[in-house]
Amino acid sequence: MMRTKTIPYKFGEKHIKYIRKCAKCEINVAEGAVRAGKTIDNVYAFAHEIKTAPDKIHLATGSTSANAKLNIGDANGFGLEWIFRGQCRWGKYKGNECLYIRGPDTGYRQRVVIFAGAAKADSFKKIRGNSYGMWIATEINLHHENTIKEAINRQLAAKRRKIFWDLNPDHPKATIYANHIDKYDRLASNGNILGGYNYEHFTIFDNVTISEERKQTIINEYDPTSIWYQRDILGKRCIAEGLIYRQFADEVGRSDKQNRFKIHSSKVPQLAKIIVGVDFGGTSSGHSFVATGITPGYERVYALASKREIGDDIDPDKLGDLFISFVQFVQRKYGSVSVVYCDSAEQVLIRGLQKSAQKAGISISIRNALKSEINNRINLTCRLMAQGRFFYTEDCETLEEAFCTAIWNPKILNKNVRLDDGTSDIDTLDGYEYTIERDARRFIRIE
Repeated sequence: MMRTKTIPYKFGEKHIKYIRKCAKCEINVAEGAVRAGKTIDNVYAFAHEIKTAPDKIHLATGSTSANAKLNIGDANGFGLEWIFRGQCRWGKYKGNECLYIRGPDTGYRQRVVIFAGAAKADSFKKIRGNSYGMWIATEINLHHENTIKEAINRQLAAKRRKIFWDLNPDHPKATIYANHIDKYDRLASNGNILGGYNYEHFTIFDNVTISEERKQTIINEYDPTSIWYQRDILGKRCIAEGLIYRQFADEVGRSDKQNRFKIHSSKVPQLAKIIVGVDFGGTSSGHSFVATGITPGYERVYALASKREIGDDIDPDKLGDLFISFVQFVQRKYGSVSVVYCDSAEQVLIRGLQKSAQKAGISISIRNALKSEINNRINLTCRLMAQGRFFYTEDCETLEEAFCTAIWNPKILNKNVRLDDGTSDIDTLDGYEYTIERDARRFIRIE
């Protein structure tokens, strides 16, 4: 085994202090802003322990298995497969993805790190049946409580039990704080955690590998009035209050000439593709259609047109006519529609739209929307707006109103949830979000 390249680690004093303390403590938690280096710290400390760990099997989790492999296994060249390069290989262990490690660093003893997803209520079933020595988890606040409890239980027989968690700040009353992190802090302050508790809070300013210019670029990606700025940049646990899209609403309050998001339809540039999102309504909501254009390279997003029909008494044939009318309007004015994404909960209505399109002689792909986590969709839109990469035309009256009236639910105390009680147009927001969610990674990559 030959290693010809050294991993270019560069830790600030705060990070060094945290990593050193990991060797002495059983529970280690790194919380704070994005790009603060939290995950790298835990991976480094976890890898150091693997070398001498008496237990054979260990656990690595993320919101999904792919997320765990990306952030813990690879970690942009700082992950486990790089630390143990030449001494490890990817494989399967009892149906789970795993990294087999064996070489000089482990004294030629085989160690197995199982990678698993943890976000779903039944994710815990994937990690049953094994006893784990150590557990490293990224974005622990996105793990389901069932999985957290199961993983902890699976460590009861560990010869050297250690936990390494990282997370971005969440709602102050989120379950991860109430049931675990704040609880551990209280126990540790009273001297009741025998194995030791190591907690550290980091911000982007603690990461010495990022230049000041790059830090400022990252900061400029966020709307300073948003909850995401408070969490991702300032690293604060905070409660969402009031308007979700305050920056947008402030611009709408100006004249059309001063509104930096609104452009005339004649100013829409060449588009790489046009996507239509469809959300089906119910008794107190409406059927919504939103068309969005994306420029080459995923640099900018243009909301081209939106329409909403209230009521649940619209029969499938009339809904089909409304859909065809909307698509034809978009195609006449802005160009060919590439694909349509619909609310996957209404398969009968989707088949109705497909028949209507066929009858009208419109060749278009009509598929299920991804329906990713709502707050991720909101965060993506806020970032596009903050970066000056989102625009809309005069044909988006319903979308404009939807953005201006969307608020956080003030009655839910343990997490941030968009209010959906009929007082704001959630249907149009969903329709719009269906058009961009599948390209989220491409939009973020451009940043």
